[in-house]
Amino acid sequence: MELMNAIHERKSYRKPYKPDPIPAESIKEILEAGVAAPSGCNQQTTRFIGVNDPELAHKLAEIYDKPWALTAPAAILLLTKEHVSYRGNSYHIHDYSAAAENILLAAVDKGYATTWIEGQIEGEKARQMGDLLGVPQDLTVAIYMPLGIPAEENPGVAKMPFEDRAWLNGYGKSF
Repeated sequence: MELMNAIHERKSYRKPYKPDPIPAESIKEILEAGVAAPSGCNQQTTRFIGVNDPELAHKLAEIYDKPWALTAPAAILLLTKEHVSYRGNSYHIHDYSAAAENILLAAVDKGYATTWIEGQIEGEKARQMGDLLGVPQDLTVAIYMPLGIPAEENPGVAKMPFEDRAWLNGYGKSF
């Protein structure tokens, strides 16, 4: 799939998945896209865990506690920790956000569906997921992405018109 097609085809998927297993090689390629993302001050604060053990994926979905996620045969988790750069800033949120977008695009390119789950797992659920996967205490599970082949069509959501959000050479100036 061409990059622009993947960008336009990517939609958050919160519906049942087919039970087809996800090969480790597919997960590795998707995670390689995450690792390739830019990182503020090259701090590389994001870590990644791919899960294709169906039992482990199911346990993660139980922690998340949404019925549709229970059907996902795989998952991807992004881990982070705040790291202050030499300039006194932490870019960890920027880092995992860039990595997440790369992962979302790589997943759709390979024919899989997922969604970015962050706020719904903050706190206790993130800790439980981390404990299940043996994540060191100095890292936090920031993002959980159930992964699989979609079992249903996903029309996505309506986007505002391009002309209402993007301009050339100044605010409100059309292309």
